[in-house]
Amino acid sequence: MHGFEHFVEKTFHAAGVPIHLRVDVGPRGTRPALVLLHGFPQTHVMWRRVAQQLRQHFFLVIPDLRGYGDSGKPPGDDRHLAYAKRTMAADMEAVMDALGIDQCFVCGHDRGGRVAHRWALDAPQRVRALCVIDIVPTFDIYAATSFELAQAYYHWFHLTQPAPLPETMIGGAPLPYLHHKLGGWGSGGMGHVEPEALREYERCFQLPGTIHAICEDYRAGASIDLEHDAASRTQGQKIACDLLALWGARGVIARLFDPMALWQAQCSGRVEGSAMPAGHFIPEELPEATAEALHRFFSSCAVAT
Repeated sequence: MHGFEHFVEKTFHAAGVPIHLRVDVGPRGTRPALVLLHGFPQTHVMWRRVAQQLRQHFFLVIPDLRGYGDSGKPPGDDRHLAYAKRTMAADMEAVMDALGIDQCFVCGHDRGGRVAHRWALDAPQRVRALCVIDIVPTFDIYAATSFELAQAYYHWFHLTQPAPLPETMIGGAPLPYLHHKLGGWGSGGMGHVEPEALREYERCFQLPGTIHAICEDYRAGASIDLEHDAASRTQGQKIACDLLALWGARGVIARLFDPMALWQAQCSGRVEGSAMPAGHFIPEELPEATAEALHRFFSSCAVAT
């Protein structure tokens, strides 16, 4: 695929689930490892324009989360543990072990940011610094549910309904649903999505098991993930590393939340943040600015370490 000429595809297994990824084909050398985690409804392909600009500075690892892209899509369970963010973070731990990487920087957009948040909490010895893009903590979103939030993030409540209702509804018209999501949340249409990337999103969204897996991701977010987050807060557990929060100035997060205050409350390290002139899909809307922000932040963390 164009944009990934310097990457090789690999598949590793985490607790029996295949995790598909692209990793830099060259020797790591002195470059620090940087893991880029995608969100809904995309795949790792969303990072390709950012990756082109970062690979000379970082050894990039770009996976498909379980349930998405070409990674495995295990069936859901009664407690939605198969798609808990703790489980998905453990997938990334397995990938890092397989690659022989002891420490890494992590950046996650959307659902990938929620996996990254849990990964930083559960494996502080692995995650050296964290960037989250256009999210605030899941616990805080549900705690602040309002009419305006429910209108903007209706999928947070639709996808969590018991199977197979949302799966059946979305499965009746998967591509219109996908296109509507890709153009929403302040992005102003799908102009930011390159045609080759769109074809890949369409292919993966229609793979058997994808829609169910996405629903399970959100069901976990409204159940077992909240249990894990509540336990972490009760225990006083916070993100130990430095954190960068980026959010779209035209998006829902900017309109309804105070991202800096919410992340500062959950992080004991240094917290930086800024609004970007974009909607929700910042890495695709502003790939150059995203790469510049990540390079600056993670380079400063490498120097500090």
